[in-house]
Amino acid sequence: MGNVFGSLFRISTWGESHGGGIGVVVDGCPPRLPLSEADIQLELDRRRPGQSDITTPRKETDTAMIVSGVFEGQTLGTPIAVTVPNADHRPEAYSEMKAKFRPSHADYTYQTKFGIRNHEGGGRSSARETIGRVAAGAIAKKILRLGPDSPVEISAYIERVHNISIPGQDGPDGPTLPFPTLEEVEANAVRCPDPETAEKMIARIKEARSEGDSVGGVIVCRVRGLPVGLGVPVFDRLEADLAKAMLSLPATKGFEVGSGFGAVGLTGREHNDRFVNRDGKVHTETNRSGGVQGGISNGEELYFRIAFKPTATILQSQATVDLAGQETELMGRGRHDPCVVPRAVPIVESMTALVIVDHWMRHQAQCGTFSFA
Repeated sequence: MGNVFGSLFRISTWGESHGGGIGVVVDGCPPRLPLSEADIQLELDRRRPGQSDITTPRKETDTAMIVSGVFEGQTLGTPIAVTVPNADHRPEAYSEMKAKFRPSHADYTYQTKFGIRNHEGGGRSSARETIGRVAAGAIAKKILRLGPDSPVEISAYIERVHNISIPGQDGPDGPTLPFPTLEEVEANAVRCPDPETAEKMIARIKEARSEGDSVGGVIVCRVRGLPVGLGVPVFDRLEADLAKAMLSLPATKGFEVGSGFGAVGLTGREHNDRFVNRDGKVHTETNRSGGVQGGISNGEELYFRIAFKPTATILQSQATVDLAGQETELMGRGRHDPCVVPRAVPIVESMTALVIVDHWMRHQAQCGTFSFA
């Protein structure tokens, strides 16, 4: 049901926050791809908790183990299963939440839908579920590095935390910041490649944490090196599948591609991306479309933004109700990020890679397998 993502490159994730572990099964990976646990561990280390003093203090090594689908360092073309154990369990921190619903969490909706829920860390609704996505995304990223004629580059970073933003990010060609390297993104705890803005963001997150509160933010994701043709008209448009991928992440509240909501303030003449011949190839003069037209990639840089709400668990007393519908109060406990956005950066990149690989395979299956010319 809702635990499977993708068509030809398909993943199934499993596991709960305080269960025995988290994992993923990847089906449809091409054979003979060089793959090791170190490839996956690199991305999991970017996502894991306890990385800095602005993230949750939960201590997990998030050690990946490949249990199927790889032989002598290469993929077999069969399902790849990856498991990651949970180690730092503290279920006692959630005992009060067994009978009380946490504001803005999935507690009430899960309880009502299923008639049962795992209240320890939110169970399946916990962001710890995204470990499986990042493990699968590491495989997809490697395919994009090695498979195409030229590598596809994916770079996500924080553009905004609460009311602090990188200045000047609304040019006609998308983000004005040069396409950042991994080293530039990882240079600070908040994963903002603009150092001055990063310092302000870190200070704002620490301020919220000291008050027992939380803040949200915006991640921009940029992709270059895509061919023309990824995406399918109508229901499976490239940006539609990207929107589904991003809005399936915990704490997401908004998605926009290209000029997004800013387009409503422009006329058609102002917004249209005119076609030009550049070095013998068709390009667009501007890139307000964000690299997608008619649901299909046009060869320009793909860029989109995702809005994340403030972390729902705050270390303050809040009014709520219990299982019987009686009004009560609940004090947030456990270990939580005062801002989820820094650790969401590698998750956004992973989901992007999964969508692109799946669409690339679908495009090749429909348009590259047979020739009638």
